[in-house]
Order: sequence, then structure tokens, then C-alpha cells
Amino acid sequence: MEQVTIQMRGTGTVQNWLSVGLREEPALGAHLISPRSGYSHHGIYVGNGNVVHYAGFARSFHLGPVEEAPMAFFAAGHEVWIEPSHRPTYDQKEAVDRARSRLGENQYSLLTNNCEHFCEWCLYGQARSRQVDECLAHPCAVAHVTMSLLRAFFSRGAKRSCAHAIA
Repeated sequence: MEQVTIQMRGTGTVQNWLSVGLREEPALGAHLISPRSGYSHHGIYVGNGNVVHYAGFARSFHLGPVEEAPMAFFAAGHEVWIEPSHRPTYDQKEAVDRARSRLGENQYSLLTNNCEHFCEWCLYGQARSRQVDECLAHPCAVAHVTMSLLRAFFSRGAKRSCAHAIA
């Protein structure tokens, strides 16, 4: 069983949650955030241990579509936080239905259609990204995020290269 740490964002409350053999799980339609180096990855919890998210650059330099994946795959070894939803436009079932309605979509754009835009659209009907807004408002943040992403991707590539060399 793979364990994923879930934290209610802003509360300091941490719940241990098993992605297989669940004892507790996030609410349907919960906005999940997985902090990465320099950015945060976002998804919508759809039940049965699965998350719908815009894969985008979440795993590599290759763009990925909107997909439904196990929580552990979404987390990719990182923490997962639950973003408190402030009066979402859509109820839990509607948010899940909206997320699943876009499965397979492959129109990722870092600035206009990323994983955070996707989650905001599922819950509120408006595609927006606070991360993008922050970067555009603070140009130095763009350099920091870019360097963090490059470091993360190159370190992943180096690990894969070493693994292939050993095998």
C-alpha cells in the first residue's frame, strides 16, 4: 500500500490517507494541490482513490492530456494538500462530471490552460491560475519558477540516465 500525505491547506492539519485500501478520503470534487519545486500541481478528486488532472508538464517535458490517475501517480512522491473551496459554483458531483467531461483533452497551455485553470473551471466555471497571475505580476518569480522547473526536469533525467546505465 502506498501512503499519500494529505494536508488541509492553511490549517496545518495533516491526515494520513492510503491510496489503496482507503480509510479516509477527500470529498468528491475536492481541489487537490501537490507542491513541486517552483510550482504546484492541481487536480480534482473524483473518488475511488483517483484524481482528474491536466498532466501538462507534470511528469516530463512532453505535454500530457487531461487524465484520470491514481492519487499516488498524481502526487508523484510529493505531499498533497486540499485547497479549501470558497463557495464553488458547482456541487461535488457537478465538479466531478465537469472534470471527467474533459478527459483526453490535449490543449495544455502554461499561461492560459494549465492544471490550475482546469480545477478552477471545474469548481467555479472560470479558468484562472493564481500561479500565472503571480508570475505575471512579479517578473522575478518567472525566473525562479523557470530555474526550478529546469532543475527538476534535469535531475529526473539524470536519475533515469543513471538507472539505465546501471541496468
